[in-house]
Amino acid sequence: MTPKNRILPFLKDVQKPARYIGGELNEVIKDKKDVKLRVAFCFPDSYEIGMSNLGMKILYGTLNSLPEVWCERVFAPWEDMGKLMKEMDVPLYALESGDALSEFDIVAFSLSYEMSYTNVLYMLELAGIPLLSEERGDSGKRPLIIAGGTCAYNPEPLADFIDLFCIGEGEDHLNDVARAMIAYKDAHKDNFSKKELLLELAKIGGSYIPAFYDVKYEGRDGTISEITPNTEGVPAIIEKRVITEFEDSHYPTKPVVPFIETVHDRISLETSRGCIRGCRFCQAGMVYRPYRARSYDKLCCQARETFDNSGYEEISLLSLSISDYDELGSLVDGLKTWTDEKKVGLSLPSMRIDAFEAEIMEKVNGVRKTGLTFAPEAGTQRLRDVINKNLTEDEILEGCRGAFSKGRTSVKLYFMLGLPTETDEDICGIPALGQKIIDEYYRNPDKPKGKAVEATMSVSCFVPKSHTPFQWEAQDELCELVRKQKLLGTHITTRKLRYNWHEAKVSRLEAIFARGDRRLSKALVEARKQGFIFDGWDEYFSYDKWMAVFEKVGVDPSYYANRRFEFDEILPWSHISCGVSEKFLMAEAKKAREAVTTPDCRSKCSACGMQDKCRIHK
Repeated sequence: MTPKNRILPFLKDVQKPARYIGGELNEVIKDKKDVKLRVAFCFPDSYEIGMSNLGMKILYGTLNSLPEVWCERVFAPWEDMGKLMKEMDVPLYALESGDALSEFDIVAFSLSYEMSYTNVLYMLELAGIPLLSEERGDSGKRPLIIAGGTCAYNPEPLADFIDLFCIGEGEDHLNDVARAMIAYKDAHKDNFSKKELLLELAKIGGSYIPAFYDVKYEGRDGTISEITPNTEGVPAIIEKRVITEFEDSHYPTKPVVPFIETVHDRISLETSRGCIRGCRFCQAGMVYRPYRARSYDKLCCQARETFDNSGYEEISLLSLSISDYDELGSLVDGLKTWTDEKKVGLSLPSMRIDAFEAEIMEKVNGVRKTGLTFAPEAGTQRLRDVINKNLTEDEILEGCRGAFSKGRTSVKLYFMLGLPTETDEDICGIPALGQKIIDEYYRNPDKPKGKAVEATMSVSCFVPKSHTPFQWEAQDELCELVRKQKLLGTHITTRKLRYNWHEAKVSRLEAIFARGDRRLSKALVEARKQGFIFDGWDEYFSYDKWMAVFEKVGVDPSYYANRRFEFDEILPWSHISCGVSEKFLMAEAKKAREAVTTPDCRSKCSACGMQDKCRIHK
């Protein structure tokens, strides 16, 4: 009897049993006799979060496109389910087959958020798999533990737990890893060696095996002095994988449809990948370069096919900057030929106000009106220039004016606190800009009659991320972030302006792990011993407990979060290349200090390092 079948009769005792049963529309079921490699694709968060993640859907689909591979889904059990599994001695299992993770060849984790790291260990523990890679032996009796995603661009905090990191875009890379592992298994049925297998996988571009690299901490103040291969034949620098033929890359037109409500119950239509803008704080905008886009006719076909296979009632156009998609008007027109009739809504992600087209917004309004989402990021022009937003106040107000004229009455604005060079004047500029937007609504003669405007400011805390121009910058001390949050609140003078802020303590933990090295592994082990789970959720996160963990294991959190890294310093991720050169990032960091902007990639190539793979000017 499988672990799933053993626990099914007891699921009435936990919240949302549908998280743990599988059997959803479009799940992939294969005969075990027909496959040579089994992959458990793990998302280290709740079912509702993981099932909304497009990256997981893409990789689930691309792996299952290989006849000899069966990829199944695994999510982090909520606390009540985790306790029940331990009480019944039921190991963590995959939803499709119900088999324990220990029966799989590969256990793969998707890393999209630093606060999910404790859940990675939680899931390994529930699966009965030793946490540390070195404790799993060399015989191949344990699954190979791999991980990828945006957090893998600084893999070091998890380096002691993961056998192989996939650096870059995983569609081709994971398939290459799967084929290579099948070939190795076929050739070494009686003399399987994990180390030999990893040596073979290291030959695949984008593969980073932490065990094959030594890190020395002999620099000034305990900084890294050296990151070097300890095994012959592995590269000194691991280059990311890039999907060059994005037009025809895999898109999941037959997604698994959950039984229960998830965070995003909709079709996420990936119009493009990468970004032309170059905001200096944005990791995604750097690591997903170069910019690539699908044709609108391809997207129209994908959208209709996905709708026919799922029945979702909303399509969201997914992009880091949807306003920069050249064929946006044609795409919306193509979708509207059938979405209105089928009562399918269209929604757009956060847009650049300067490129906003009122006509497109009016078309998108068709079935159901949604609020506008814009991201000015900073309240003053000086600070917007520092971060290279390339957006003026006049453009912001003009964009809102056009939106209000077309019937929109709600606006959501994203800002950051704690950005490099920020002053109190910059902070006070955030509510001042919000007030100007409200005033713009009421002075607009074309605004909807009899309706009040709803403006919401969502303000997060700056977290320095690897492979960005701001990777060297220090995060503000916690007390300073809190002071700035309170200062902003005191300058809001109208009830029409709502103010939501992100917990600064969570942002500090995020910064610690975003800039951390292998020495943080002992903190993660201790946190797991103390039962830490779901740190990204308010009901489970405890800043004080985390500080106690750091103190117990001898880690200074300020060393990672609140220290400015030097330009000549070896960074924890210096051996990982996202394709954007350090020379470019350093030049951008220096320009930020002078509030000098850099044009977008479409206006002028800035030779970031990815120009040979970029087709914008070709």
